Amino acid sequence: MKLGYLGIDQYGQHYNIKAHPRKELPGQLGLKHADKMYCETTDGKIRDKGYIIGGLWIDIHEVHSWKN
Repeated sequence: MKLGYLGIDQYGQHYNIKAHPRKELPGQLGLKHADKMYCETTDGKIRDKGYIIGGLWIDIHEVHSWKN
């Protein structure tokens, strides 16, 4: 069961996100705009990794419970 999301910036600061990272993160930081951040995987594919908001590079991770 998915509990939400966790954002971690380049300085190790954590951001708890309930449902919509792109909507909630700028509000938590007091800003209005978020750019997508991408990374290249080892097999050469490109995937979205998180957001760049106000100079912070925030990686987004889904949070799941350990129970079924």
